[in-house]
Amino acid sequence: MTEHAAVNTTLSLHPQWELSKQEEYVYQFHHQQLLPMKENQINITGIKLESFEDFFSVTAFVRSTVSEPLKFEMLQLLLLDAEENIVARESFDMYQFGDLPANSSRPWKFFFPASSIEEGKKVPEEGWVLAFELKKKQEHKLDLGENAFSEEQSRNLQALMEKMPPVKQNEVNFIGLNAGLAPSKELHVTLLIRNGSLNDVQLEQLPLMVTDAANDVVAQGVFQLKDFTVKANTSKPWSFVFPTALLRKEEPDLSSWRVTPLQEGQ
Repeated sequence: MTEHAAVNTTLSLHPQWELSKQEEYVYQFHHQQLLPMKENQINITGIKLESFEDFFSVTAFVRSTVSEPLKFEMLQLLLLDAEENIVARESFDMYQFGDLPANSSRPWKFFFPASSIEEGKKVPEEGWVLAFELKKKQEHKLDLGENAFSEEQSRNLQALMEKMPPVKQNEVNFIGLNAGLAPSKELHVTLLIRNGSLNDVQLEQLPLMVTDAANDVVAQGVFQLKDFTVKANTSKPWSFVFPTALLRKEEPDLSSWRVTPLQEGQ
């Protein structure tokens, strides 16, 4: 896909939801009305609002055109009126939501307590919008985490990150930093995983393909990631090792190379 390619998501219903055929049809209908998104974006689109005495609920599609499954820890959401004034704000624990598959939209119901409503505001019946809370954007930071980088390597990574085009709001992307064959013939690849959203993103598995200067596939494999989180508005370097069994070309030309996250089944 190109950087500006439009992506149509697939509908992802939570595996533990027990829905009637009619309910499935309703979600399918609403999903078909959703607009395409640019690739590597995260979005939320509300489709239904219901008011009750002590709370109101919003049914919305949480959407992703990132090519890997995503897991959200928390979401900070706003309800806006037709004039884009804030009506309510609330934080939501997304543990029960589970993994959002690659390039998919999943419906979810968010419950806002009465205490979440701004003073003097009323929940609108029409013209409302559900949105991620876009706090004042802070400087995008380098998160070295548990990586064992020297002080010089850290400075070089920071300088390299600052020279890159800024990651877009609500975008998650992958930049190749380094690739080389070890004496044992394993392929070592280091990526910079960039999270432009205001929410932490967890990756549980990452299918990767590496191509060389001749555009030949050098290696391809799926990496299982345990407790791997890219914090909000940060970039995280991470190294991946392709064992010899996953290599497809013995003498690749790595004078230029590319790493591509793959969708499941590719």
